[in-house]
Amino acid sequence: MFEIIPNWHPIFVHFTVALLSLAVVLAIAVLFVQSPLKEQWRTVAHWTLWFGAGISIITGLAGLYAYNTVAHDTPSHAAMTEHRNWAIVTILLFLTLAVWSILWVRKNKPLGVVFVVCMLVSGVVLATTAWHGAELVYRYGLGVKSLPKAEGEGHNHAHADSHDHDHEHVQGSDAAAEIDDDHHDHDDNGRHHEADMDFSGMDDMPDEHQADGHDH
Repeated sequence: MFEIIPNWHPIFVHFTVALLSLAVVLAIAVLFVQSPLKEQWRTVAHWTLWFGAGISIITGLAGLYAYNTVAHDTPSHAAMTEHRNWAIVTILLFLTLAVWSILWVRKNKPLGVVFVVCMLVSGVVLATTAWHGAELVYRYGLGVKSLPKAEGEGHNHAHADSHDHDHEHVQGSDAAAEIDDDHHDHDDNGRHHEADMDFSGMDDMPDEHQADGHDH
């Protein structure tokens, strides 16, 4: 069976943050651009706000499921609760703004500065909520099936290069060792050859010389 670890919340939350953040940016940008961009960007801001607010409901429900099912300890539980509280406020704010936007669009009235200020404040709350959510994963490791082992400082990520250098170093060492062994073998053979020559020379000497040498 297809399994999402820990659940569907990490998937939906990216759409929520992206759409709502874009809605906030466009709502602010509309104040500083001229037609026809003003009307076009205002329309896009409305639609991203509506879609983002709708998906935020699904994201919130998946988040509540994660809150009640993901394994955690006491410190991470406090962090989870703080993230949940910020998320509830964020969802309520953007749902209110979405309803406000729909009503004003139906009346064919442009949204004023007050609405834009409320969008900006809601965007700050959204960023804070996202920051607390990231803390749960990257600081407390919640919803993570396994963690990599710490490598310590100075870890080199150029694995291929390091392996090549090590391999070349090993090959160079082996070659040097072979040359050294050949050199030693050559010296040993030379010594044995000289020794054989000395002994063979003594065997070929006449008996008199041996005797004379013995007499001396």
